[in-house]
Amino acid sequence: MKLSKAQYDEIAQFLGHVQPTRQSLRKLKEKFPSQSQSTLLSIFSQEYQKQIKRTHAKHHTAEAIETYYQRYLNGVMKNAAAPVLLDLANEVDFAPSLMARIVLERFLQEKEQAIPSKTLINSMLRDPSQIPDGVLANQVYQCTVNDCCYGPLVDCIKHAIGHEHEVLLREMLLEKNLSFIAEDQLRAKGYDKTPDFILEVPVAVEGHIIHWIESKASFGDESSHQAHLQDQFWSYWNSCDIILNCNLLIKFMTLEIVGHGRCKNSKRNILAKPY
Repeated sequence: MKLSKAQYDEIAQFLGHVQPTRQSLRKLKEKFPSQSQSTLLSIFSQEYQKQIKRTHAKHHTAEAIETYYQRYLNGVMKNAAAPVLLDLANEVDFAPSLMARIVLERFLQEKEQAIPSKTLINSMLRDPSQIPDGVLANQVYQCTVNDCCYGPLVDCIKHAIGHEHEVLLREMLLEKNLSFIAEDQLRAKGYDKTPDFILEVPVAVEGHIIHWIESKASFGDESSHQAHLQDQFWSYWNSCDIILNCNLLIKFMTLEIVGHGRCKNSKRNILAKPY
């Protein structure tokens, strides 16, 4: 199902007035029943991430960090079982996992009298049982499991979805008998930035010639397209032509060798330098 720009704008506008909670996701589904759950969740996640990026700096000032840490300490002193960090994150409209990171880093800094490494912080967020304080470990756990858009659990889900979509795309290409070169094959040959699949014979889709396919496990709004253009897509423009030209030259050279009977059935790699 295609989503028009007007429909997307309506969804984005609605999301600007709700908090990033599971309850809001249910409201979103009720408001736009014709859209799939996965589409709404993807838009929900991206719009929230935009909001977090806009407000990220104000939550990381020295004053804000100290305020959050003292509020955490006061809160757990009154009731250690209450979701203090989660409630605090929702109150200041900040991602729970990111709030947990701020407080955890401040706690370790006070305990060790040194700034903790990012590796240590990430490890403790993935496995809160490593945190040397049972109350804080429970608070961090509550934040990570209740965060819809950030944190180690969300990262694992996104990675799994991305891999699943690549597998499905490969199966679709094979089903359509389209000849392609996969990203893992290109990386094995030493290429750096490559799309997921390069079509050895381009195809036409709705009047457009398709040379390569890049699968993204996210909604393709205008800002994400612009970001991907700068970070990845423009680099594919020339590199894909070079790769295809090299591949065609290698095939031609291999056929020529076999044709002259000098190296039949040889699996030797032939390197071709593009000019």
